[in-house]
Amino acid sequence: MRFRLLKKNFIAFLVIVIVFVMLFYSIRRTKDEANVEVTEKETSQTAVMVKFDYGTIENMRKSIYDSNYRQFIQNGDKFPLDPEVVVVVQVHNRPAYLKMLIQSLEKVTGIQNTLVIFSHDFFSGEISDMVKGITFCRVLQIYFPYSTQLYPNEFPGQDPQDCPRDISKEDAIKKGCLNAEHPDSYGHYREASITQTKHHWWWKLHFVFERVKILRGYNGYVVFIEEDNYLLPDFHEYFKSMAELRKTKCGDCDVLAIGNHNGLSGFHELSSKTETAGWLSTKHNIGMGISRELYYKLMGCNNAFCTYDDYNWDWTLQNLSGTCISKPLKALVALGSRVLHTGDCGLHQKEDCRPEKAQERVDAALREAKSALFPPALTLTDHGPVEHQPHMKNGGWGDVRDHTLCINYADRL
Repeated sequence: MRFRLLKKNFIAFLVIVIVFVMLFYSIRRTKDEANVEVTEKETSQTAVMVKFDYGTIENMRKSIYDSNYRQFIQNGDKFPLDPEVVVVVQVHNRPAYLKMLIQSLEKVTGIQNTLVIFSHDFFSGEISDMVKGITFCRVLQIYFPYSTQLYPNEFPGQDPQDCPRDISKEDAIKKGCLNAEHPDSYGHYREASITQTKHHWWWKLHFVFERVKILRGYNGYVVFIEEDNYLLPDFHEYFKSMAELRKTKCGDCDVLAIGNHNGLSGFHELSSKTETAGWLSTKHNIGMGISRELYYKLMGCNNAFCTYDDYNWDWTLQNLSGTCISKPLKALVALGSRVLHTGDCGLHQKEDCRPEKAQERVDAALREAKSALFPPALTLTDHGPVEHQPHMKNGGWGDVRDHTLCINYADRL
């Protein structure tokens, strides 16, 4: 009888010990995971800046790999709080316009609560130094690793054995050039300088949402702009108001379009007004706010984006809206634009760039609009469901090498 009692007590004791051990290791594992998350966040904020070597192509490639891996957060100690808004700037090689953008960023109220990411596809000390000079917010520089600058004589740059743009397919096959079998829908062959922008945009989208360490756990919006854009002083506050308006009154809106191409015409009347619309390339490709939810929808269309024969990322996106993405993208649109387009030259026009004139126009427009900034509340006109807007594709994206590289960004990051 005593043996049975001892046996029962021993079993009960053993069960208690097992439960205690399991609980101990469970708590310890939770703490370890939390410590890992903290360590990763601290690492992303305190990583050492990579000294960029512009000496040779190989050295630049290595610097780009190291920089994208380390992800040095400039001014991280000065502004330690999590960002309220993230702005991503696609940068090529127009330093005069980039300088104007940076000057506009400094004047944005609340900019200290913004993380600004500069995504480069052209690498120079001049451009890098301009960005390094920013002291008013946190900054991260990332680098497109498949730039034509890094591959001047091979794909994704222009290989000497590539087919000339306007050669016929029959003559291309006779000549035996590399991509003879893959002209675009209009019979033209790829131009590396033309295809790069779409490549960069899609790579950047992947990298920001999947690989930027400091944004792990960030559930806010990412606003995409370009180097020849200019932000109004109330950009940050206005965008936060738009995000709140979307949450309360436009739950089916996919995109926040805080910019348009109308300049500041009629700004006093339009400053506080928003409306809904189907997303259109020609209207809503400037100051485009994307959520993580929309990002995942776009990633479900990775193949469709990367094989659609249009060298423009925005026209390609419009095609996805209502085809691969079954429900056309609905945008919440700021009628009074908070993003201005300053560039008077770009992909197709490289002569007669006059940034000083652009600055004069911006200054004059802002003087007129100043009193209508920072509206106390926003109004919304919801036009209801939206329809797919088909368009004639522009070509320039028929080469299967472009398709394959684009599709593989998710795996190669």
